[in-house]
Amino acid sequence: MLQKHRGELFLLAGALLFSFNGIVSKLVLTSSLSALNLAQVRSTGAFIILFLLIFFRSREKLRVTRKELPQLAFFGVIGIAAVQFLYFMAISRMHVSFALIIEFTAPIWIVLWIKYVKKRFVPTDMWIAIFLAFIGLLFIAQVWKGRTLDTIGLIAAFLDAIALSIYFLLGEKLTKTRDIQSLTFFGFAFATLAWLIILPIWKFPFEVFGERINMQGIFAGYDSYGWVLIVWIIVFGTIIPYLFVITGIKTLSASTSSVIGMLEPVLVGILAWWWLREAWLPLQILGGVLVLIGIYIADRARLQAR
Repeated sequence: MLQKHRGELFLLAGALLFSFNGIVSKLVLTSSLSALNLAQVRSTGAFIILFLLIFFRSREKLRVTRKELPQLAFFGVIGIAAVQFLYFMAISRMHVSFALIIEFTAPIWIVLWIKYVKKRFVPTDMWIAIFLAFIGLLFIAQVWKGRTLDTIGLIAAFLDAIALSIYFLLGEKLTKTRDIQSLTFFGFAFATLAWLIILPIWKFPFEVFGERINMQGIFAGYDSYGWVLIVWIIVFGTIIPYLFVITGIKTLSASTSSVIGMLEPVLVGILAWWWLREAWLPLQILGGVLVLIGIYIADRARLQAR
């Protein structure tokens, strides 16, 4: 049973770790670290750790052909660095709920690409799954509550959705010729290079590592050093979930994996309710149920397409 649903389990575990990382990141962002610097330290830390692991265990995985290089660079710069950069740009100009909703239109663009560009069969149930999951996200975000839209923020959010689609599609393609660890490593290598160009390393606020950060919510009586939370973000909020998601994409497909990824905002809401005591309304709970139903239907649609 576990082997049969291996891909789903990896994606669910990845979504859970990404969601928990959202809460930890929220705590870290109360320090002197900006959102962009947090994205930079995530990529750089992941790059260094993955390099050391691969170098000492199986350094032959570090070999790359000239033909692979452009695709690996595109995967890292667009699929990892650009997704983070555009998301932060979007939430800096508009409400985070709108940014998330637009970002998670990625499954729609993926299915449209598969059907009209690749000319492959897409089961009707996949469209139903995407519709239900997307409506569920609208309920969770409560987008009707008088938010203001910003043109630049809107463009950034849609570009973010396209970049996320590229991450899933290119990830599915590259896992056919390269192992998961080295693919993730090269992705972060090129993402780190992109961040170094945008944010010079000498401008990084290194003092954050020594700061004491309050854990808030049910753990408000406790503080943690910045370096402890940042190490957690790098290992359990970046390296492991990215490896899980790439494994899921390789096992299932880009379209199914992207729909399962819609579970992330639901899990973030549940964790925020438990840890930070952020309340959930009945309609938001209904939204979470719709997302779960959509994911279930998407997984069944994947089996129909085979």
